[in-house]
Amino acid sequence: QVQLVESGGGLVQAGGSLRLSCAASGRTFSRYTMGWFRQAPGKEREFVAAISWSGGSPCYTDSVKGRFTCSRDNAKNTVYLQMNSLKPEDTAVYYCAARRDIAVATTGGDYDYWGQGTQVTVSS
Repeated sequence: QVQLVESGGGLVQAGGSLRLSCAASGRTFSRYTMGWFRQAPGKEREFVAAISWSGGSPCYTDSVKGRFTCSRDNAKNTVYLQMNSLKPEDTAVYYCAARRDIAVATTGGDYDYWGQGTQVTVSS
């Protein structure tokens, strides 16, 4: 019902910025809660950020608060993750996820659809 495709990853120096995009298909996208997760080499996938269908009051994991901003444009069926002040520990594959619920969630099991990920590499 929903297909997600991430883009915008790349190589950046520490302190730099990247903006990730997640393009979604499906007419019900505007009602979905959207989330961002990441998985570093040798690590489990972890929650990064989530935003409700309305775009209000996004939430973030503590390690990215003040640096990352999650937003969405329902008219374009797209969610964004603006990443500033990047650190080497932010290096990971970043995944977009959709949750068929109006409430935000911070665990991967609460999401129904997943993209294939985009690589973010932050050099020292």
